[in-house]
Amino acid sequence: MRKIRLNILGLSVSQTQSGAYALVLTEDKGDRRIPIIIGPVEAQAIAIQLEGLKPPRPLTHDLFKNVANAFDIALVEVTIYKLEEGIFYSELLCEMNGKEVRIDSRTSDAVALALRFRCPIYTTEDILTKAGIVLEVDDEDTPVGSMVDDGPAGTSRDSVYEKHTAAELEEMLGEAIQNEDYEKASIIRDELTKRGK
Repeated sequence: MRKIRLNILGLSVSQTQSGAYALVLTEDKGDRRIPIIIGPVEAQAIAIQLEGLKPPRPLTHDLFKNVANAFDIALVEVTIYKLEEGIFYSELLCEMNGKEVRIDSRTSDAVALALRFRCPIYTTEDILTKAGIVLEVDDEDTPVGSMVDDGPAGTSRDSVYEKHTAAELEEMLGEAIQNEDYEKASIIRDELTKRGK
């Protein structure tokens, strides 16, 4: 089975399921993309890592990484190996003391862990053929890891932060992280980044 490496293109609000997000993976040397519908908690775990936010306490995936590091367990790679009835199946390839172990995982958890361990994500040609799509529109303006969500009348959610000063935004960012509201923190950070350009 030839493995094809995937990269994370980003997250967006799902257009098909209310309250869900689409995790978009793209093949490393190609133009096919795989959209995977995930829940808000899983999206948050991926987004805070993509955005480089540091929670005050370890979240579940951070805890898993801390335990793995404490026992010298390495996550070598993540593989999305099966697509059945619209559900993607993944496994973690872990290594400890020279022994490799494969562990079944939800794809959203596998991706969240791959980000934390900085390990590659792979899939198969069969899955890319079944689920891969090629988008004709140019969406390079959407930064990797951004959580796209347009509010009412097409106004962006982060427009409510435009009227605040940078100092106010920094304070709000700290409060959002302290309250573990990482989606809000991500939006505030995007506004600060936009101003820094």
